[in-house]
Amino acid sequence: MLTQQIRQAALAALHYFYPNETFTPDMVSINETKAEFRGDYTVVLFPFVKMLRQKPDALGAQIGGYLVEQYADLFAEYQLVSGFLNLTVKDLFFTGMLQQNWHNLSFGTHSGDGKRVMVEYSSPNTNKPLHFGHLRNIFLGYALGNILKETGKEVIKANLINDRGIHICKSMVAWQDYANGATPESTGIKGDHLVGDYYVKFNDVYKAEIKALVAEGMDEKLAEKEAPVMKRAQQMLRQWEAGDTAVYKLWQTMNGWVYGGFEVSYKRLGVDFDKMYYESNTYLLGKAIVEKGLEKGVLFRKEDNSVWIDLTEDGLDQKLLLRGDGTSVYITQDIGTAVLKYNDFKLDQSVYVIADEQNYHMQVLKLILKKLGEPCAEGIYHLSYGMVELPTGRMKSREGTVVDADDMMDEMKRMAQEQTEQNGKAEGFSPDELDRLYTMIGMGALKFYLLRVDPKKKMIFDPKESIDLHGFTATFIQYAHARISSILRKEQLPLMPGTERFSGYTTTQALAKGEKDILVALERYPMVLQEAAGEMNPSVLCNYTFGLAQLFNTFYDQHSISKAESEEKKDLRLMMIVMSAQVMRHAMKLLGIALPEKM
Repeated sequence: MLTQQIRQAALAALHYFYPNETFTPDMVSINETKAEFRGDYTVVLFPFVKMLRQKPDALGAQIGGYLVEQYADLFAEYQLVSGFLNLTVKDLFFTGMLQQNWHNLSFGTHSGDGKRVMVEYSSPNTNKPLHFGHLRNIFLGYALGNILKETGKEVIKANLINDRGIHICKSMVAWQDYANGATPESTGIKGDHLVGDYYVKFNDVYKAEIKALVAEGMDEKLAEKEAPVMKRAQQMLRQWEAGDTAVYKLWQTMNGWVYGGFEVSYKRLGVDFDKMYYESNTYLLGKAIVEKGLEKGVLFRKEDNSVWIDLTEDGLDQKLLLRGDGTSVYITQDIGTAVLKYNDFKLDQSVYVIADEQNYHMQVLKLILKKLGEPCAEGIYHLSYGMVELPTGRMKSREGTVVDADDMMDEMKRMAQEQTEQNGKAEGFSPDELDRLYTMIGMGALKFYLLRVDPKKKMIFDPKESIDLHGFTATFIQYAHARISSILRKEQLPLMPGTERFSGYTTTQALAKGEKDILVALERYPMVLQEAAGEMNPSVLCNYTFGLAQLFNTFYDQHSISKAESEEKKDLRLMMIVMSAQVMRHAMKLLGIALPEKM
């Protein structure tokens, strides 16, 4: 990559002028030169000014002069601006890069270190359908897994199904009391939606019972504990953990309905998993590990028989691991799952894609595993992301105010159809082609909008803004790709032509600014992939691909391809847009987004 070449060249210059000093690659900071200045890349001089007792301009002149003289095949000139060394790279470097890589689908990505990484995402509960709040999690995990794999990691994409616990029993109790034997088949309702309806029903009944108890004079906090329907759910959980046959059979039946619904939704979302874990299979392992922790003296038991760990010396608090009746809590099963995942795959790293509401929980989990001496603890990484809200506010599934993922996908496809028809772009497609196009545009808009923001930030999803043809959207990128495809069709050049097409290409002509801007961006792509992987941040790819689409549009508005000034220029521009399209497709595919050839 060019930035590595510049870094090594700058280090060579520093060693030449200051042979008695020690310099390391991480000391050399290289950025793209700001648009208002001449140059392509900028070396930051400030880290060396104090160290070498030199004035910035004097140091910059030394290094810049050395680079232009000793690396004459790479650098055309340099410019000094307030402690920054701006370097202009020769056009021949970029035209050579283009000729070598325009058809290269590997894009110079590295083989990587081969470390084994598990990315766990989605992790739904089996008491309700996937809802809109799940989507940022799912798209982040899927994209991150693809990016890490592309940059050389051995990736296992995992899904932990939360298929047991009090929340599952709530749906079961409500179904027993109010469903009259209803099934997905008898009602025509998708299985996960049917079960979710009874989770909402439980909450309605629960609130009504609390209100009635308070009206009779009971304290509200006590009423929440004494409500009959809640006591039934708690009793059902105890029965499930005791292996009650009838309860277990109902649990299997209702979970089966939900799994069938999840499978349909995941297929529509275009995501997959390499490994499925179920909390019903891991919570006992967690309890066993807790018992070992008691034997080691890491944990302690209270008078009510509950088991705890004291983390006060670590600046936290005491944490419950087993209730007095022996039932496990969330963190108990998380302990078991963490150990099981490590034992299954001997992971170098285990990435948990979980909302920032669970920051404390994840901090505690990692600390407990460390204190228990479990080797999996070191590799745990929490990809914490901000929650997503709609313009109408926050969603709550137990109150039935969520937007189901299925409904959101339907709405995005409908909006894609409406926009396409309003713009008069629906001509020349068969009905099947239009259906695929609407799905491609709608799903692309949904995914890109949820991925384009740094994961750490909270966000509001605006469906209308997400599909804006002129905004920071997948739709904008999709249209740029379709424009390139149209140009290539007119030139009778396929999107992936044979390598012999431009094998004899040479040029001595200077690059126009628009041409060089695109070539600089294309050369950076492997570095961008590494950056996205290193930061575990798919938004890096979103920003890059959108920027590349902008550069293409600007270039194409100013320069002709079919009527280029010369055949050399025409060939260069054709190679350039072929490579641009391939990079766009490659980047967007990692994000799970397809690009149409017609739009």
